[in-house]
Amino acid sequence: MLNKVVLIGRLTKDPVLKYASSNMTPVTTFTLAVNRNYTQQNGDRLADFIPIVTWRKLAEICGNNLKKGRLVAVAGSIQTRSWDDNSGNRHWVTEVVADEVKFLDSNKSSGNDPMIDIGKDIHSFDIDVDGGDFDGFSPVESEDDLPF
Repeated sequence: MLNKVVLIGRLTKDPVLKYASSNMTPVTTFTLAVNRNYTQQNGDRLADFIPIVTWRKLAEICGNNLKKGRLVAVAGSIQTRSWDDNSGNRHWVTEVVADEVKFLDSNKSSGNDPMIDIGKDIHSFDIDVDGGDFDGFSPVESEDDLPF
């Protein structure tokens, strides 16, 4: 089975960094606005607003470096969870638990490098957003080139 998602979008507001009360594990949450690939007849472009959760060292990096409007790539898995409130009503949430984040633009306020590589502390990934090859993959010219 496979549960992997890769998203590119902008933060809708500053991330929230908290520490889990049980063991003081850092956790950061933020919402990513991801444009859809088409426009409506009136020219408006719709977007999906996807909740993102990061943990541990990645949570601290995101909480300390990301701000509203920053362009990021996120890779992780989709997770659904539920809880019951005090009135006994069940609530559901679906979110992306990120295990990789790549900052795709510069942090204008601090003058940081426009492509912050956080791979020294966590796994990172590279995405060619212009449609080039992905991690050494290249297009197959004909079905005769397929290995199966």
